[in-house]
Amino acid sequence: MSRAPIGWSALLTGVNAVRTLALVGGVALHAVNLYIGTTILPSVVRDIGGLEYYAWNTALFVVASIISAAMATQVLGKLGPRFAYVLGALIFAAGSLACALAPSMPVMLAGRVVQGFGGGLLLALPYAMIRLLYEEALWSRAIGLLSGMWGVATLVGPAIGGMFAQMGAWRWAFGALIPAAALFTVLAVCVIPRHNTVQSQPSQVAWTQLFLLAGAVFAVSAGSVSTQAAWNAAGVGAAVALSALLVIIDKRAINRLLPRDAFRSGPMGALYLAMGLLGMTVTSTEIFSPLFFQVLHAQTPLASGYLAAIMSAGWTLGSLISSSATGVRARLAIRIAPVLALAGLVGMAVLMPSPSSGNWQVLAPLCIAMVAVGFAVGIAWPHLSTRVLQIAPQGEEDLAASSIMTVELFATAMGAALAGMAANLGGLSSPGGVPGTAGAAQWLFAVFTMAPALCMLTSRQTATPDSPATRQTADSAA
Repeated sequence: MSRAPIGWSALLTGVNAVRTLALVGGVALHAVNLYIGTTILPSVVRDIGGLEYYAWNTALFVVASIISAAMATQVLGKLGPRFAYVLGALIFAAGSLACALAPSMPVMLAGRVVQGFGGGLLLALPYAMIRLLYEEALWSRAIGLLSGMWGVATLVGPAIGGMFAQMGAWRWAFGALIPAAALFTVLAVCVIPRHNTVQSQPSQVAWTQLFLLAGAVFAVSAGSVSTQAAWNAAGVGAAVALSALLVIIDKRAINRLLPRDAFRSGPMGALYLAMGLLGMTVTSTEIFSPLFFQVLHAQTPLASGYLAAIMSAGWTLGSLISSSATGVRARLAIRIAPVLALAGLVGMAVLMPSPSSGNWQVLAPLCIAMVAVGFAVGIAWPHLSTRVLQIAPQGEEDLAASSIMTVELFATAMGAALAGMAANLGGLSSPGGVPGTAGAAQWLFAVFTMAPALCMLTSRQTATPDSPATRQTADSAA
């Protein structure tokens, strides 16, 4: 008698339903927190100051997430699934409490770092636990649900942040995350096993490369505080030096962040460069959009949060539409993406800096430009990610898979740091006000048009399929 096929009902009923809720809850907390943070930041800086450190909130949170996500398999191996998850949730809740009570921006930034460490574990552990909690036939569906939490976050995050900000109670937006973390902790204690059911050797953490990566982001962030070009240049120069050292060490290291072909001229290096550049076009410009909409276009915190999130919504829409494309259509998506993203950023650079009363004659074309940027990245991202897996050197397939998230998070953190530098150079904190914010918007979007423009230079290599001979030659050369 043949066994009935396993479908969604097996994942969403019985004890599996509770396990699934616990796992998606961890990813959702990390994702929703990002959108809450971007939505309420204008209210935060009006209350406790620190406008010049605006972008640090995202940059530090994401860098801490990268480091803790890299530690996830080690924590899982030492503590077991249940206590590893509980640890991540408790750290995240502690960081949220610190943010909710922060009397000044330095305390807020410290809280965001703690949040990031907990959030990184909650982001990475669910993916690592899938093979421990479900039979193989359910793995792809479970991964799909976890990925879908980013789409949910674009709806929930701005709503939570916007409502509390409009009530003048932005602190409660962070506070609301604490009971949510407590709920998922209770679920984890009830349904996630205490010990690993599948034995495996966890990969070693590439500590040196991670600290160099964090140092590069921090160098740009430190340079961004000043409006003096020399100080900005020093920050960028230090970041370049640290990044170069990271490349040298990672190429020679036993435990690497990226596959061995990532830093060589060729398809693999071009793929990572394209993913980083395209990722920056969304994450870096999205951070300041709520502030621009509130100051320049008379939008409420709730409305500005949703208007900023439409860029990520465009990313999700583009991914859904493009993910089934193959062959010529997939290659066309990769080639079109940077052109469309560049057009959208030019539109934002022209439209966003001009103050308005918030009428839809102004907002509609601005929103179209924002959706275009997100949609452009979305149509290319599934195919760039797939290409990374397809041409990964033999024996490094797992490293290639995990590197996709590393590159995406690094692009977010570095993009945030560079965005803060561009905005401060444009006058965000000095002279500030409407003129300074308008100048910051113009500088930010104009500077980041370079990202998709540079990405066009990689499209030939990233869109060209590898022949088996090409891959064999690359592996032999390595």
